[in-house]
Amino acid sequence: MTAAELRARFRSYPIASVADVVGTRFAVLAPHPDDESLGCGGLIAAASAAGHPPPVMILTDGAASHPGSTAFPPPAVAALREGEVRAAVRALGLPDDRLHLLRLPDAAAPHDETVSATVAEIAAGCDTLLVSWRHDPHCDHFAAYLIARRAAARLGARLLEYPIWGWTLPDETAIADPPVRGWRVDISVHLAAKRQAIAAHCSQHGAVITDDPEGFVLPDDFLAIFRQPWETLVEGP
Repeated sequence: MTAAELRARFRSYPIASVADVVGTRFAVLAPHPDDESLGCGGLIAAASAAGHPPPVMILTDGAASHPGSTAFPPPAVAALREGEVRAAVRALGLPDDRLHLLRLPDAAAPHDETVSATVAEIAAGCDTLLVSWRHDPHCDHFAAYLIARRAAARLGARLLEYPIWGWTLPDETAIADPPVRGWRVDISVHLAAKRQAIAAHCSQHGAVITDDPEGFVLPDDFLAIFRQPWETLVEGP
């Protein structure tokens, strides 16, 4: 299957409710600060509003987004992005104690058994673990997937994946192991909160760090994918 064919399948997945797809006991592992809002913001908001706020784990510190900045060296970028993700999850209604920052190095996240054990410990009691899609074209997204796969095995939990940068794969890219099934989870009631959470990641919108012309900025056409009233979850083979 090609990436173009798979994206068409993503867009045709059945609409389902949060409760029907993930229930009330799930956890989220996000590769970077902002992936939690892009991929799962509506799910987090829905669960929090229902009185079941999930553990949300941020794998890396995000410090590599603007390597050419002198005003914001990596420790300052990490601190800035930590503040942004805290503001983002508050917009989603998540209590502060449900956010877990693992602070691993951005663009070089290890995916050893120790990290998986930590994730499993934080997610203890959860039936489902959500993580970035295995085919997202970023090393940290793949590391997060490997970590979550091991953690889910430890927990005996179901693993579901949310595509982020997979939406941008070239059309002709071959996908060797397409998902078995998937859903578009209805987050329409919480879409405004999700959009507020995405906006909280100001440094990734080009609004804060202005002395690095090569620094990372989320493209608007990419962001439009995540302004829809649903979030895509897939179940791997």
